[in-house]
Amino acid sequence: MPGYRDLYDASIDDPAAFWADAATAVTWTKAPDRILDDSNPPFYRWYPGAELNTCANALDRHVDGGRAEQAALIYDSAVTDTKRTYSYAELLDQTARFAGVLRGLGVGKGDRVVIYMPMIPQAVIAMLACARLGAVHSVVFGGFAPHELAVRIDDVKPTVIVSASCGIEPNRAVEYKPMLDAAIGMVRHPPRYCVVVQRDRHRCGLVDGRDLDWDVVMTTATPADPVPVAATDPLYVLYTSGTTGKPKGIVRDNGGHAVALLWSMKHIYDIAPGDVFWAASDVGWVVGHSYIVYAPLLLGATTVLYEGKPVGTPDPGAFWRVASEHGVKALFTAPTAIRAIRKEDPDAEYLHGPAADYDLSRMKYLFLAGERLDPDTYHWASEQLGIPVVDHWWQTETGWAIAANPMGTQPLPIKAGSPTVPMPGYDVRILHDDGYWCPPGQEGAICIRLPLPPGTLPTLWNADDRYETSYLSEHPGYYLTGDGGRFDEDGYLFVMGRIDDVINVAGHRLSTGAIEEVLATHPAVAECAVIGVPDEIKGQAPRGLVVVKSGAPTDGLADELVKLVRDEIGAVASFKLVDIVPALPKTRSGKILRKTMRGLAAGRDEPVPSTIEDPGVLDALSTILRS
Repeated sequence: MPGYRDLYDASIDDPAAFWADAATAVTWTKAPDRILDDSNPPFYRWYPGAELNTCANALDRHVDGGRAEQAALIYDSAVTDTKRTYSYAELLDQTARFAGVLRGLGVGKGDRVVIYMPMIPQAVIAMLACARLGAVHSVVFGGFAPHELAVRIDDVKPTVIVSASCGIEPNRAVEYKPMLDAAIGMVRHPPRYCVVVQRDRHRCGLVDGRDLDWDVVMTTATPADPVPVAATDPLYVLYTSGTTGKPKGIVRDNGGHAVALLWSMKHIYDIAPGDVFWAASDVGWVVGHSYIVYAPLLLGATTVLYEGKPVGTPDPGAFWRVASEHGVKALFTAPTAIRAIRKEDPDAEYLHGPAADYDLSRMKYLFLAGERLDPDTYHWASEQLGIPVVDHWWQTETGWAIAANPMGTQPLPIKAGSPTVPMPGYDVRILHDDGYWCPPGQEGAICIRLPLPPGTLPTLWNADDRYETSYLSEHPGYYLTGDGGRFDEDGYLFVMGRIDDVINVAGHRLSTGAIEEVLATHPAVAECAVIGVPDEIKGQAPRGLVVVKSGAPTDGLADELVKLVRDEIGAVASFKLVDIVPALPKTRSGKILRKTMRGLAAGRDEPVPSTIEDPGVLDALSTILRS
């Protein structure tokens, strides 16, 4: 097998040839005869004219190829004490039948389906069923409140919404149906139907004529065959936070997505057909899309769907139990999860102690992504597990790793604090504000020279102009990642954090602007700012700084604002810190100095900008921000 450098150079020197070779791993109904359409930059398209069905690649071809009885999906619910394994044949049967349900409800090629569900097998089945019909799914994380759900429904305009009666947390059931009903009541484009999974923990009422019980409709469903679609047709839309507060609908196409994920499973994660791969994430996030649902199944591996937490379900040994019981070869999670385990079990008693009875001999790798992996967490995990702990970096927009350590190709020496090197197809450059390349050691904006490789976003949903202004206008010819960083002398990439107003809370990207919009609706708030501050477990947490209107009462205001954000955005925002302040520091043109406040909150000595309107305001805030 060629080494990393040979593969990388080949992908940059002749991307069409490189990705033509990678495309042979996919089963096409119409094979690609053209690899890259570069006729309309900056809108590049991979495999124009080719056709395939993603669901057939993930299920049918493995059943036909001899893997019918192999485990495809292992469902392990620590919160309900439930385990179930679906073979490839069983998962195909369930998926084909639910595709028949959706087809009977009017869903066809190109139609949209919103999926608002907890971590249960029906969520995976619903996603695959959409792909089977050539429909476009848009999964919304179950922790989002009605307003956020409504915004996504109106943008994508689904024919059907698939949901569940509740999600289950360690100490409570979270009722989904009231939030779904409230969201539908807000929208201009309500769905024709909702299909609801009734969970034993809590059953919900159904709206006559609109809502259907999953179990009931599945009993009479006629299985649907896979529908071929163009490689450039959308597979899904997944919303991510934008700095304006309005979410951006990331589009993922069918062809490039299948090619890139298959390439990544072999070359980055060292996974082969039949191996057990576990991404401990949520299907509402991009990791869940790429590495719970699609990549392992496209390859013919076994994927684990875990409904639980790293701690508290029931203890800090939960991850080690799941990995041991199911023979996991590679675990992929966020640094937040490992920090939480370490906090509860600093000496790893649940891993090595007398009460621990876990066989992790089949676990070869721990992959971490979603936020910066701090060196302390890296060293702790490495020492306790005794296996490679592999940091890698990517985004919702890219769908797979921009930078990683290619464990299935040529593992490279690990440097704590670095996700290692760019992956094939990603021509990563560090740029000055003036567009010139930064030399090794010098920080700048991390950018990727166009075209982006297969599997990355070709545009935003119904928003080509916004795609250009959000990602491509700052440095023409380059995709702006929104992160800052540097290369070292060995070509290792170091990612230092966001350069915009998006924060990373436990691997979940949240717009500070969206939180500010909610805070500003409170009648007592004159103006506000939200910044990301360091958090021991989650990496970052949002902190609100609020100026109240003259004469407005402040007793209990902080609690009211926390509740307001929870109601409007959801618990996922993890918004708990509010300070009532006399004023916000601004430039003479009225711009709030968020970057300066972030630095002070992080404990850095920030220079006072020459454009500041009133330095005394910043002096007064320094003590508050450092507390």
